[in-house]
Amino acid sequence: MASFLSFLPAVSARPIPTSAFSPKRPLFQTPPTLHFKNHRFAVSCSYAEAGVNANSSSNTIDVVADVRSERIVVLGGNGFVGSSICKAAVSKGIEVISLSRSGRPTYSGAWVDQVTWISGDVFYVNWDEVLVGATAVVSTLGGFGSEEQMKRINGEANVVAVNAAKEYGIPKFILISVHDYNLPSFLLSSGYFTGKRKAESEVLSKYPNSGIVLRPAFIYGKRRVDGFELPLDLVGEPAEKILRAVENFTKPLSSLPASDLLLAPPVSVDDVALAVINGVTDDDFFGIFTIDQIKEAANKVRV
Repeated sequence: MASFLSFLPAVSARPIPTSAFSPKRPLFQTPPTLHFKNHRFAVSCSYAEAGVNANSSSNTIDVVADVRSERIVVLGGNGFVGSSICKAAVSKGIEVISLSRSGRPTYSGAWVDQVTWISGDVFYVNWDEVLVGATAVVSTLGGFGSEEQMKRINGEANVVAVNAAKEYGIPKFILISVHDYNLPSFLLSSGYFTGKRKAESEVLSKYPNSGIVLRPAFIYGKRRVDGFELPLDLVGEPAEKILRAVENFTKPLSSLPASDLLLAPPVSVDDVALAVINGVTDDDFFGIFTIDQIKEAANKVRV
């Protein structure tokens, strides 16, 4: 093998001009440039050794730093689903702001202190105090009551929130909706479902390439009601396991009207929360997501 030294040019006894190593010659031939895209911060710079043409692509090193800082606003953040989303987001290092009529929850927890709690109503809130700097809005708004009440909270409230987010340039909107359970059309005409579908339509219309609609069935977990904890997981978790174990046998029944009232697997509130986190961090995650797809999305970010 040829010696490494054999490839070197002959060393001249003449002194080397000091100008070749002049400290006045710049290391960076072109200044760094900064880019801000979709709330990402990137730095690109071209490096060239002294005496080398900076335009030579073979001597250029491009360095791009992709540092993403997420800040989400959770509407209804102190509720059953909303609090789980806030907790999951905090655990992933995401900055969280919660907007709800009752503000900060009464219970304590390490994650609770890391959330900014704002008391307010989506119909009257000053959005300047809520949305500035956010990278996504997550809405858990919904409820039961009279026909008018359900249309207002499930539909109109979410429509107001979607349009506010769009006006403020928020890149993503995530809506927690509901599975349709294969219900007949006359049952889907109730204020609850028409409100939810109106909200879905607004999300997908205003955010065609980044809007997310999650359609879980019955959501289980430990739910706090008036200071008491309802262990819905004692019923929901076994039911989910059983229904998933027999789903190959029950599939022929899925086309029957309202069959999913009995056959749709319940969904863990933790799975819903993690699916939201996946939606916040993954730009390729958008559209309508079914029960099984929510589970798959949750598994992507589960540690």
